[in-house]
Amino acid sequence: MDNPLEKITSLEKVAHFFHDKMTLLFGGFGGIGTPPSLIDLIIDLNIKDITVIGNDTGFPHIGIGKLISLGRVKKAIVSHIGSNPLAGKQMTNGELEIEFSPQGTLVERIRAGGIGIAGIITDIGIDNEVTTKGKQIIHLNNEPFLLETALTAEVGIVYAKKADPYGNLVFDKSARNTNPLVAMAGEITIAEVEEIVPLGELHPEEIVTPGVFVDYIVPSKGVNWRWVWE
Repeated sequence: MDNPLEKITSLEKVAHFFHDKMTLLFGGFGGIGTPPSLIDLIIDLNIKDITVIGNDTGFPHIGIGKLISLGRVKKAIVSHIGSNPLAGKQMTNGELEIEFSPQGTLVERIRAGGIGIAGIITDIGIDNEVTTKGKQIIHLNNEPFLLETALTAEVGIVYAKKADPYGNLVFDKSARNTNPLVAMAGEITIAEVEEIVPLGELHPEEIVTPGVFVDYIVPSKGVNWRWVWE
């Protein structure tokens, strides 16, 4: 009998989790730490009208930016779009809805979703009409605060350096970024990993994301970054 705790699978076997009009949480910062093979899978499946949630819109040909460049994203909840001019163009043309959230607030909203609370309150952006648009203002001790709702998604995709068969994850330096929080907040979490090691090989102190947050592990096909420098 297969061990139900083992989570290693293939890209083909997780394809059915992706569909039109889905919500998608993604790890990464400017593309670093965003799972390349899973992004390519979504592209190959021709999934469209996606709502994506993550730090930023990547670059036109890196990270989540590849989906945006192809017009597959309907809405993005992000902290900025400055690294992807195509996102700015689509927003201006009314083709892409952007919900801006300050970076610290955004990660706290994702964390709130991961730990199961409804939201957070913050005074960050309280005087900014962009960040307050459509949001409730509450008063605590006679001071105004924004009520920022928790963020979750149908699927969360993360990128790790190593994993064992039970889904315990180790990240590569700054590629760790938002991945641990995203892993907590997806209804289904799929981790793309560069290396799968035997049980017991990962030292407990180096595990960042415990396997309890991970549903599936897929080996990465890797990515060629050489063109960035050309």
